[in-house]
Amino acid sequence: MATTTTMATRKMTTRGALGGASRPALLSRRAGVATTTVRRGKAVCVARAKASFDREEEKKPAPALPLPASLALFPYALLANAPDALAKGGELGILEGRTIALIHPAMMFALLGVTGYLGYSGLAWRQVRTLGDDIAELKKEIKAKAPAKKELVAAGAGDAGDAAASAPAAASPAVLALEAQVESLQQKRKDLIDGKFRDKHNTMGALLLAAGVTTSVEGCLNTFSRTGKLFPGPHLWAGAAITCAWAIAASLVPAMQKGNDAARSAHIALNTVVFALFLWQVPTGWAIVEKVFQFTSWP
Repeated sequence: MATTTTMATRKMTTRGALGGASRPALLSRRAGVATTTVRRGKAVCVARAKASFDREEEKKPAPALPLPASLALFPYALLANAPDALAKGGELGILEGRTIALIHPAMMFALLGVTGYLGYSGLAWRQVRTLGDDIAELKKEIKAKAPAKKELVAAGAGDAGDAAASAPAAASPAVLALEAQVESLQQKRKDLIDGKFRDKHNTMGALLLAAGVTTSVEGCLNTFSRTGKLFPGPHLWAGAAITCAWAIAASLVPAMQKGNDAARSAHIALNTVVFALFLWQVPTGWAIVEKVFQFTSWP
């Protein structure tokens, strides 16, 4: 009997201990479940509200871009839809294509003509200055060769004698020839001034410097984008020399405007070399154009 009572007592003690230990844990679990349920409910509400908002936004018509913005985005749309173009693998799309590759030779061919015109206009303006010097020298020569006034035949010759003394002697044929030459040079100089070759030379020179340097750099970048490398050779070295000569010739202009003849001569010499190199570039450039047509595709 005593044994049975002891065992019952132990069971009750164990149940009480277990019940006392598990109650806080149970409450904590219930609180956690409630919190999780609230959070899930909030998330569901937020998701439903966002989905409803998205549906409303989809129903609204997309705003139209203004015309300038549409035009600005046109090149990007063209690049995005351009087919793979070529040699390097087409990662850059149209930038590796034939259209962009032909910009460099087309521009350089046009700039060759601009260089020729600049030589003509520069020499024409130089003639305006040199003709002025020539006219001044001829006038000095005429003054030296002109005959002196007639001396008085006799003292007190009266008014008639004074008039005869003040009248110049007849000009010699040599003086008349010099005077005719002066008139011809003056007319030629006037025509050159009316041609405004100075303004034309300055304007076209600025265009050549800006477009030439830009196109030179563009050619190198285009070659690298298509092939992944540059090709050191006569065409590349001559093109680099031309670009440097353009910069040096332009740097001489301030000294030229101050009347420095050495700077003027150096400017003319540099541009003569540039024109010769430009002409020499034509056959090597044409060989590169043939390779562009061989290894690229439109666009």
